[in-house]
Amino acid sequence: MTITQLKYVLAVAEQQNFTKAAEKTFVTQPTLSMQIQKLEDELDILIFDRSKKPIELTEIGRKIVSQARSIVNEADRMQDVVDQQKGFVGGEFKLGIIPTIMPTLLPMFLKTFTKRHPRVQLMIEELTTDEIITKINDGHLDAAIAATPLYQEKIKERVLYYEPFVGYIPQNHRLTSKNEIKTSDLEIEDILLLEDGHCFRDGVVNLCKSSKLNGDQSFQLQSGSFETLIKLSNEGLGMTLLPYLHTLDISEVQKKNLKHFSKPLPSREVSLIYSTSELRLQIINALYDTISGVVRGAIAFQDVEIISPKKQ
Repeated sequence: MTITQLKYVLAVAEQQNFTKAAEKTFVTQPTLSMQIQKLEDELDILIFDRSKKPIELTEIGRKIVSQARSIVNEADRMQDVVDQQKGFVGGEFKLGIIPTIMPTLLPMFLKTFTKRHPRVQLMIEELTTDEIITKINDGHLDAAIAATPLYQEKIKERVLYYEPFVGYIPQNHRLTSKNEIKTSDLEIEDILLLEDGHCFRDGVVNLCKSSKLNGDQSFQLQSGSFETLIKLSNEGLGMTLLPYLHTLDISEVQKKNLKHFSKPLPSREVSLIYSTSELRLQIINALYDTISGVVRGAIAFQDVEIISPKKQ
């Protein structure tokens, strides 16, 4: 049994196709098939049911893949142990960021980080929270930036900052005359929301103490971007809530429609997350120090009330 054979097994399990798995692992399809066959012969089992289209794992195959993933991940981290000992900060690092954070946070820290750590090759991908959790658990992401807490046993969370919610309230709205707003002022039927799948949407719903989203409520106006929500709000179709960092980039005219909450400020917790077995701590620590340092100057709020993006 070899690490290479296990990597071939993982590739086929992911692609569900021998030809695509061979392309991904940069070998010929006969070579990959032969190595997997040798492993199956050695273990005296069938890992894949080749009669199915696409190829499926057998019952024992699923257990083998789970164990193979752990073995390959640990083998790949051998170099990380050496790097930590030498204090080396470099190499390819895969980072996921959720859509409601990426547009505002990435420009704030990326240039500073790459200047400080030129030997790190960041591979950044915009992903939903569920996609991030899956990829971290499968070993396809080294770390991610997401709204927390996530309550995942195998994922460690290091809080980067707390980002307050800010109300965007158009003219002639029922809350226009208020200098500050309270959570008790909010009515879920009156708030323009992001589409399903965004944890910021979940946070807003939790903030409004709404336990059900049913057909009797007015949720027809939903969008995948804050910019569209602002435009819809300007048309008099309702108010919306924005993350604080996003409000720093809107126009001066739009800023006149912002209403801050009275203390404690309802906020979301944003963290750097990674597998509990992750060893690339030298890069994780470098990311944490850079991001928290940059954001600390932009968000000076201390009196916050965290709104969990996940209902318990």
